[in-house]
Amino acid sequence: MKVPNLRFDENGLAPAVIQHALTGEVLMVAYMNAQSLQKTVETGRTWFFSRSRKQLWNKGESSGHFQEVVSMEADCDSDTLLVRVLPHGPACHNLTRSCFPNSAPSLLALDDVLAQRMAEGVASGYTHKLLADENLRLKKLGEETVELVMALVQKDKARAIEEAGDVLYHLLVALRAAGANLETLLAALAARAKPKS
Repeated sequence: MKVPNLRFDENGLAPAVIQHALTGEVLMVAYMNAQSLQKTVETGRTWFFSRSRKQLWNKGESSGHFQEVVSMEADCDSDTLLVRVLPHGPACHNLTRSCFPNSAPSLLALDDVLAQRMAEGVASGYTHKLLADENLRLKKLGEETVELVMALVQKDKARAIEEAGDVLYHLLVALRAAGANLETLLAALAARAKPKS
């Protein structure tokens, strides 16, 4: 990875927008100077400059929540950096996936809710019922898929959208029950999109 051509401000800093490489979600914004940018390129993990402490810091150094850099590019004015990462844990010091808690795309938000439901264990509620009963879980996924196909055959746009939402929900529940999640699915799709060498 090469160092992007970046213009720093009068304090030797430039903002870096950290984005999830698979989901497109904005995780955080921090500042880099020339040294932290160079360390980011060398290590493949994000390094920043703390304006309050006046020192470099490596994201995840104390928490273990590192950010593996996938790509970096300067904006059109070369004064802001976009860093696409694969996060190893929450990005925010509040232990949320993003410093912008309401910015998660709806599928990610749904997947997070499903993760919480699984962590709670089997209790009341439809999601818990699906997670506890494999036959019901797979039957519902099949039923919702058939209903989506029927809506598409009938060219019923409104119903197709509604049924597609049901399929996505049941698919995410089934993936969670199988030990996978939305991010593992997106990673698999991203791997398929890479050119074969």
